[in-house]
Amino acid sequence: MALEEARAAMAQEEIPVGAVVVANGQVIGRGHNLTETLHDVTAHAEMQAITAAAESLGGKYLTGCALYVTVEPCVMCAGAIGWSQLGRLIYGASDEKRGFRRFAPEALHPKTEVVNGVLEEECAQLMKDFFKKKR
Repeated sequence: MALEEARAAMAQEEIPVGAVVVANGQVIGRGHNLTETLHDVTAHAEMQAITAAAESLGGKYLTGCALYVTVEPCVMCAGAIGWSQLGRLIYGASDEKRGFRRFAPEALHPKTEVVNGVLEEECAQLMKDFFKKKR
């Protein structure tokens, strides 16, 4: 589902990152990058999904939830993931240049479980295709 969101972003000429928040096997938040559409540098896929999930639950903490995202979150998104106390972060492609692991590896809540490399090639290929088209 996060890949579907990333494809929706790409169709809108947005950087193709998609995110989905799941609680008890149900999707409670989803989003894709909207920075160009909204003229808002904070409108990342993770931020959209976290906001939707918090609204769905009626609270700011997502302790028992999992966030699936196509690309390693940036420092800003990692901070939001940390503040929301997400239980699990699962992402596809690493982001060597701007990912949180390079700049702020301790940004997440200490209890957040991290799984990386899920569908990594497919997630990375979306990014490569997008930026190849831009150049």
